[in-house]
Amino acid sequence: MILPATAHAYRSPDADSVAALHKLVLDSLDDDQAVDTISIPLAGKSSIADHMVIASGRSTRQVASMASKLSEKIKAETGRSPRIEGLPTADWVLLDAGDVIVHLFRPEVRSFYNLERMWSFGDAPVPTPAPTAGAEIGTA
Repeated sequence: MILPATAHAYRSPDADSVAALHKLVLDSLDDDQAVDTISIPLAGKSSIADHMVIASGRSTRQVASMASKLSEKIKAETGRSPRIEGLPTADWVLLDAGDVIVHLFRPEVRSFYNLERMWSFGDAPVPTPAPTAGAEIGTA
């Protein structure tokens, strides 16, 4: 999967709107019973986004459903449609919402690509699970 070259066009300079989008993503995935959700802070480390969220679904049907619902919620909340790749097969679906990039996987595909390890910077440990709904987001 390749991120769009124009990903920067959807970036928001407003920290509150970035935090609200991040919370929306985490809450939506929690509502849809995503498995092993983690959030990787990218601010200051990468120009593609401020957060990368990685989660698994138990089947291609659940992955596709989570992606579709999340896309609809982001559009309803922000007025912008996230870019989506991988929805037809739903083994690995990428949603690019500008400030937050979301990767949704089937468990076998997630373990094969191991994005958590790829995006841990230097000697930093593998990211911890994202907070559940209602928890403090800044600690992820």
